[in-house]
Amino acid sequence: MDTMQRMRFDAAAAANIEDASLWRWFSALLEERRIRWRYSFNQWLVNVDRRHVSTDINFDRAIRAAKDQAEKQGLGLLTSQPKKSHSHAVPVNGTKTPGAPFN
Repeated sequence: MDTMQRMRFDAAAAANIEDASLWRWFSALLEERRIRWRYSFNQWLVNVDRRHVSTDINFDRAIRAAKDQAEKQGLGLLTSQPKKSHSHAVPVNGTKTPGAPFN
């Protein structure tokens, strides 16, 4: 492999790593309903954690810019904590708990 081919290969590998990181971030925020976008007046507007972070005519560029800007503002940070389950209160002694669902 000559030098030019090696440089192309390295650039492609770096782009793949960057893309994977971007779309993991996007997917995590999407799952948590923390990222929103809309197409308005021929542009994509992207919000993260309810704050506008980017606008672009190209969706891919808008998402990439959103990640960069969100990180600068401390938004869209991912936590490695597992999701908390939303369990309902269950009375220990079999009595009904006022205001608790399914009693």
